[in-house]
Amino acid sequence: MPIGPMTMFAVYVVIWWVVLFAVLPLGTSKERHAPPTDGAQWGAPDNPNLKRKFLTTTWVSLIVWAAVMLLVWIGWMPLPDLAPPTV
Repeated sequence: MPIGPMTMFAVYVVIWWVVLFAVLPLGTSKERHAPPTDGAQWGAPDNPNLKRKFLTTTWVSLIVWAAVMLLVWIGWMPLPDLAPPTV
């Protein structure tokens, strides 16, 4: 593998956050028609299901990360060498 474990972990974290923001709006709807009286925001869902969304984000990110690592490993998506040149 042309990259180290810390780089692999960093790529996974970036993918996880991108997938999280894609998954967060799924399953929400505007159920509230009257103004909220409990201090909640207008767009806040009644039941956000965050645990389920975090688990979904984790396994989807794992699949996307594995695909990215495969592309890096076979050379279709090479990562730049960030090491300083040796003199």
